[in-house]
Amino acid sequence: MSAANRPVATGRQAAADAIDAPGTPESEWAAWPPLAGLPAVPLPTGPVVVVAAHPDDEVLGFGGAMAELAAAGTEVHLVSVTDGEGSHPRSAQIDHARMARVREAELLSALAELGLPDLRPTRLRVPDTQVHRYETAVADAIAGLVREVGAAQCVAPWTGDLHSDHEAAGRAAAAACAASGTPLWLYPVWMWHWARPGDPRVPWATAARLPMAAGTLAGKHRAVRCFTSQTVPLAAGEENAPILPPDELAHHTRPFEVVLR
Repeated sequence: MSAANRPVATGRQAAADAIDAPGTPESEWAAWPPLAGLPAVPLPTGPVVVVAAHPDDEVLGFGGAMAELAAAGTEVHLVSVTDGEGSHPRSAQIDHARMARVREAELLSALAELGLPDLRPTRLRVPDTQVHRYETAVADAIAGLVREVGAAQCVAPWTGDLHSDHEAAGRAAAAACAASGTPLWLYPVWMWHWARPGDPRVPWATAARLPMAAGTLAGKHRAVRCFTSQTVPLAAGEENAPILPPDELAHHTRPFEVVLR
């Protein structure tokens, strides 16, 4: 997720401010009937390529679906665009190289909890916060993997998520899928924080719900807890604060996930 080191490109200050502002409580989303009323869509039965800007994005936004795909025997492939090394840029407790190693290990533990113990992501090692500078290369890498595995579906961060790494990864996936005709779903991550129920900035008409069985939801809860570098303070001080405090995790541990089609 890497919120703490968000890049602010020209004209993006408002986006950064929206993420920094107090977020929408999960209770507001839970009380909004249209969210629970979104149409449910079936998961694909062919190979699926999942794209994440940072290790944890895929688990937060699509982890339950990944677990359901694994249980059904569907091939799942994962592209980690960055290593998420920049999540705590002002912390003296950890440097970028060590954070990258920590987040890789956390991701592998989370994937095991989702029933994907043998899945190893394709790591593009794009610098954290700089995905927009490497979009063409990222699109080429995604397109190559989509072709190689004969993907029936690609899934990536939403292009309107107000985090430039998420948006750039989503745009790269969209370009890759357009070239091959592969269907694309986009999953929101930060949107649940800055948007409000019925927010006109969100294309609700394209939204669909992916329900989770109780066992799948329990596995996703365990997977999310694997990301201790993001959910637990590194030490005292604001610079070491968790990127994913409980109020943020609440958006990603409800019994369904949402994709935009």
